Amino acid sequence: MTDQAFAQADPDWVKLISLAREWFQGPLGQLMLHEEQQLLEEELGRFFGGYLVHYGPCADTPLSAPKVQRNVRLGAPLPGVEIVCEEQAWPLSEHAADVVVLQHGLDFSLSPHGLLREAASAVRPGGHLLVVGINPWSSWGVRHLFSRGALRKARCISPSRLGDWLNLLGFALEKRRFGCYRPPLASPAWQQRLQGWERMAGGWQSAGGGVYVLVARKMVVGLRPLRPQRREPMGKLLPLPLAKVNRTSATPDPDKQ
Repeated sequence: MTDQAFAQADPDWVKLISLAREWFQGPLGQLMLHEEQQLLEEELGRFFGGYLVHYGPCADTPLSAPKVQRNVRLGAPLPGVEIVCEEQAWPLSEHAADVVVLQHGLDFSLSPHGLLREAASAVRPGGHLLVVGINPWSSWGVRHLFSRGALRKARCISPSRLGDWLNLLGFALEKRRFGCYRPPLASPAWQQRLQGWERMAGGWQSAGGGVYVLVARKMVVGLRPLRPQRREPMGKLLPLPLAKVNRTSATPDPDKQ
């Protein structure tokens, strides 16, 4: 797809993705990408299949999935993007991918619901969807509220809310991981001093990490677990009155016949 053909794209969306890409190239964005890269590599290392689809403003960051044959990157016209498309118009057939990774795609999106539906449709039954987002309940989420740059425009959807969205789309949440526990300080010296805290907090996996990674599996169609039916309490059995039989009157007298 040429740049001329892509000129019909929403200019607000292209501007948002470009601002996000510039922020991820800065010191704080690089710190966040470095910390979440390890989480992604650990999770992607256990998946296998034919196709992995990656979408996000930081498309120049390579993803390592050694057991997946083909890694395809799609999105806005950025360096490293192989298939240029809008966030709600993926040129993929339904159930085309074994793994789909939304790396901060929902954070910098005009329609998070629409983008998530598009990504969910591309995952085959039994495949996996990985969502990376900025945790609003962290120091990075607080920084987002007071930032004046691209971070200010991030949506910062909470992992619990996103889990509900995935459930409605037919996904079962398998894992929730956190990372980037160091506060968003631009000073390299302070970041160096806090490396020990990053390792310690990462081992605890508390919910205060700056980023989260949700791993969800698409349920096979027709095999979604059903809720057990509620059994209504049965009433008490009451004895019914029996009709008394008068054997004298009921038995015919042969003398009177």
